[in-house]
Parts: sequence; C-alpha cells; structure tokens
Amino acid sequence: MDNSKSEKPSTVDLEVVNRETAFDRKRRIAGAIFGPICALLVWMTPISDLTPEAHTLLAIMTLVALWWITEPVPIPVTSLFGPTLCVILGVTKMKDAFAAFSNPMIFLFMGGFIIAKAMMVNGLDKRIAYSIMSMKWVGDSPRRIFFAIGFVCMLCSGWISNTATAAMMFPIALGLLDAIREMMAHHGKVINLKTYKYATGLMLMTAYACSIGGVLTPIGTPPNIIMLGFLDELANIHISFFQWMIWGFVAMVIYFIITYFILSRMFPPDVDHIEGAHDLIEKKRLALGKWNIAEKNTLIAFIVAVILWVTPGVISMVCGSDSEILKEYNKYFPEAIAAMIGALLLFFLPVDKGWSKMTLRWKDAVQGVEWGTLLLFGGGLAMGGMMYSTGLSDWIGQQIIAMLGGSPSQIVLVAVFCVMALLLSELTSHTAATNMIGPLAIGAALSAGYNPIPVAVGIALSSSLGFMLPVSTPPNAIVYASGYIPITKMIKTGVLIDIIGIACVTIPIVIYLVSWIVG
Repeated sequence: MDNSKSEKPSTVDLEVVNRETAFDRKRRIAGAIFGPICALLVWMTPISDLTPEAHTLLAIMTLVALWWITEPVPIPVTSLFGPTLCVILGVTKMKDAFAAFSNPMIFLFMGGFIIAKAMMVNGLDKRIAYSIMSMKWVGDSPRRIFFAIGFVCMLCSGWISNTATAAMMFPIALGLLDAIREMMAHHGKVINLKTYKYATGLMLMTAYACSIGGVLTPIGTPPNIIMLGFLDELANIHISFFQWMIWGFVAMVIYFIITYFILSRMFPPDVDHIEGAHDLIEKKRLALGKWNIAEKNTLIAFIVAVILWVTPGVISMVCGSDSEILKEYNKYFPEAIAAMIGALLLFFLPVDKGWSKMTLRWKDAVQGVEWGTLLLFGGGLAMGGMMYSTGLSDWIGQQIIAMLGGSPSQIVLVAVFCVMALLLSELTSHTAATNMIGPLAIGAALSAGYNPIPVAVGIALSSSLGFMLPVSTPPNAIVYASGYIPITKMIKTGVLIDIIGIACVTIPIVIYLVSWIVG
C-alpha cells in the first residue's frame, strides 16, 4: 500500500486551506460591495482635464480593475461587463467596444491552444517528456533528475499551457519521490515525504519551471500575448514571434539557472542515486509503444506552425527588416495565420486509410481552448483601446509621471511597473494583472517620451514570476496539493527568486537587450 498517498492532510495544512477559503470569501464580498461604491465616487468626483467619455470610462475601469482583483464574479464575466457598460453609458458604440474581441492576437492564441490540445490528446507531450527524462545522462542521479524535471517542464510550457504541463509532470515527480521512499525503506530508513527537503524542492521545481518556460514564446502564457496586443493596439507597434523568442529565451534560461541554483541549495538530496528511478521513467516511455500516426501528424502540424512563426526572423536576418520579401511574407502569413494553419492541419490529416478519423476531433479542440482566457484578453484589449481613444491613458500616464518626479529615467519607470505587475500577479490572476497594468504602463512610457516596448516586455516577464503563494499560479496550486510543500517554504523561496529575478534578470533584459534589438 502506498503510504504517501494514504496520509491524511495535517492539521496545519487544513488550517492553511481554511484560512485561504475564508480570505477568498471575504475578498469577493468586499469587491462586490466596494467595487461599485468606488466607481460611483470616481464618477461623481469632478476632473476637469477629462472629457465626459474619459471620466465615465475611468469610473468603469475602477470597477473592472477591482473586480478583476477581488473576483466577486468570474474574471471573464467582468471582461465582458466592462465593454457592455461602456456602450450603455455612452463611452463608445457597440461596434467599437467589442471590435477587440476579433483581434488577430486572439486567433494566434486560439491556434496555440488547439495545437497544444492535440499534443495532449495524442500523447505527444508525454512522449517528449519521457524521452528526455529517460536519457542516459539523467540516470538515477537525484541532482540530474531535479534538473531534468525542471528542463522538461520549462521546455513544454513554452508551447502548451503551464497548467497542463504541471498536471502532466506532477505524477512523474510523485512517482520519483515514491521510488526514493521505497529505496530508503529497503535500507531500513523510514522517511516522511512531507518533511523531506528533496521532496519539497522537486515539487517547487515542477511548479516554478512551468511558469518560467511560459516566457519563451508569445503563446507560452497569456501575459505575453496581452502585452503584444496592447503594443499593437495602443502604440501601433508590432513585435514578431521571432523577436519575442530572442529575449524570451534569454530570460527563460537565466530564470531557470537562478531557480535551479536556489532550490538545489535549499533542498539538496541526501542520497547519491535513486534506485529504480531510471527504470520507472523508461517503463512509462515504453508503455507508450511505437509512434502512431496521430502523434506523427500532430508533430507535423506543430513543426509547420513553428516554421511559419520563425521564418520572418530568418528572412529579416538574411535580407534585412525592410526587404520586400519580408513584407510580402508578413502580408500572407502573419503569426495568427501561421497558428491557424497549424491548428487547421489537425482536422485535415487522417489517422486511418479510410479518412474516417482525423488527428483531432472538434469536440477535443473545443475543450482545449481556454475560452475564459480569450474573453479576458479581448476585454482587456477593448478597455485599453477605449482608454487610448478617449485620452484616458494619456491622462493617467501623465499622472504617473508626475508622481515619479516629473521626469523619471527609463530604468525607474520599468522597475516600478515590473514590481507592480509582480506584486499584483501574486495576489490575483496574472492575466488580469497584466490587463490592468499594461495600458497604464504603455501610456506612462509614451507620456515620458520613451519607447513602450521595454516596459511592456518587463510587465509580461514579471507577471510570470508568481512564485510566493499557491494562489499565484495554477502550477503552484497543483504541486501544493501534494502536501509536500510547507507554505512557509513556498513563500521564502518565492520571495527570494522574485527579488533576484526582477533585479538581476527582468529589468536588465528589458532595458538593455530589448532596447538594443528594437533600437
């Protein structure tokens, strides 16, 4: 019998869960009451510098922002409620209010969701993960297993959902910890995995690496695509898939190195090898059998999408960023179309000779699309676009610049918004946090006369560093459910990685690397 799975939650764990539940309930009630009150107070306060439309929009944004944070209703509902109120209260027309929900970035994300779902349905994600974990260099070494778990989580989450990656790798990590417990028991040493340092470290690595890998590509995590959408909507600046991957790759690698170093030092293994670990992973890999047609078709669709995404970057390096070839390519194959081509291929590639079954069923595709995230993305773009068109974003930007002393340096501006994004994403959805802070940051950068790209990228990267609490990200919540992570340990490691990540990685990257690439 597996004792680790039959253990009941400790009294401390139950107390923590109860406190979190009580806090969430109070937070929702407070939001439901004070959100409308604060919005009314803003609406009733005279602000001579704003037009009536901008003033009304400011009141609506106050309500939307508070409800995104406190969640008295689901976040996607709030995202639809904001534009709806804007039409009812005369801020804009219906057509303009909901135009953002057809933004090409939404279809880029939708295509990514469908491809990711096909990888999960057809087992391609597991085959890739098990193939890496079963490599000889990993073996039975706990340190190499620690690295490999993080590496696989990071690699997969750059292309599929962070939550799905964590859910896939979580059982693997649990199985490895069971192997350690059984090996120790065989040698007469009984260990409690809930107090075992290496178990805590391995669980945290599984969660943190999923969030870190999300920064690699625009489709890796919602904040990335949201900030790209805001740059396009508010500043008429287009960032290519390839451009994002350049600084995303650098940030991902450095984040991972920092995280691996900190976790391996704080939660070191007390054995040199784990008997049966390699056999466990190899058994899982062999259980998948030979490559089937569905897996091959999914891989083809994925590769086609990736090639179409990175081709503009290659053309730019070879022929120049102003070449006619690049302009023609982008005309016919923008990122959203590339994503849709890869996704649609899945419905045209058969898995049998009779063409009776395709690589992906529509039923599975629908379940794979995170419609709530798309609605939140569309709502954020809609509210941000109206802030720009009414002049509200410019006014808020000027107020922020004045609060920062009138002429803050670009480093100060980026640092302030990165910290704001990080703190807010620890307490609420990082998608909602990005939607709230994104338009303000871009407006402030434009008001100060700076290129808005560095601050936009900084916010996206910072929003992915939610490592302190189980509620910060779904991967955190998934691994915390194991019972192997004391809440104090998650907070301690999360704070440490957050501070180092912001100070040593995020701000330098967005100030120097991003500025160099776009300058």
